[in-house]
Amino acid sequence: MKGCAPWDAEAAARIIEEHRGRQGAALPILRALQECFGYVDKAAVPMIADALNVSKAEIHGIITFYHDFRAAPVDGDVLKLCRAESCQAMGCEDLVAHLAAEHRIVADQHSPGATLRVETVYCLGNCALSPAALLNGDPVGRLNRSRIDSIVHDASGGA
Repeated sequence: MKGCAPWDAEAAARIIEEHRGRQGAALPILRALQECFGYVDKAAVPMIADALNVSKAEIHGIITFYHDFRAAPVDGDVLKLCRAESCQAMGCEDLVAHLAAEHRIVADQHSPGATLRVETVYCLGNCALSPAALLNGDPVGRLNRSRIDSIVHDASGGA
C-alpha cells in the first residue's frame, strides 16, 4: 500500500476526482482508495456514488462483489493463499490445515490474536511456483510448512 492511511475524507475526495472521468471509473476509484488506505471506508460510498451519479447501493454492490475490497482496515499482514487446482496438487490444503492446527489461523476467518490474515484466492497465475501466495501484495512461491511458519513468525514480529 502506498499509505495515505488513516482514513482522510479530503484525500479520498482527491482520489475520486482524479479517477472519475475514466471509463468504468468505479473500479479504478475503489482500487485507488484501497491502495491508499488499505480499505474502502463506508464514508467513501456516498462520495463515489455522487461523483459517478449512481446509487449508493450500486457502489456497495461492487465493493461486496469483489473479494479484494475491504470495508475495514486489516491489523497486520495479509497472505492470499492460492487454492486452485495446481496449488492443490502441490499441497496448499496441507498448508491450510497446518495454519489452523499449529498457528490457530483459519483461512477466510478472523483469528483472534493473529497478526496474519489468510485469505483464499483461486489462481494467481503463478502455477509454476505452486503452492503460491501473495504476502501483502508480493508474490511468494513454492510454499511449504517451513516457509509458512516463517511468514507467521515474521508477521508476529518474531515473537
